[in-house]
Amino acid sequence: MRKLCGFVLFWMGVGMFIGLYLEPGFWIIVLIIIMLVMGYNLFCE
Repeated sequence: MRKLCGFVLFWMGVGMFIGLYLEPGFWIIVLIIIMLVMGYNLFCE
């Protein structure tokens, strides 16, 4: 279950990173970084 949550969070972060080209903002960048880090940690543990 942790791998699935990590996989989903990681790809949500990637999708939001791609969405940055539409409307960049500070909180969006912070949310992307948090999702990528949490997703990577959950998937790799």
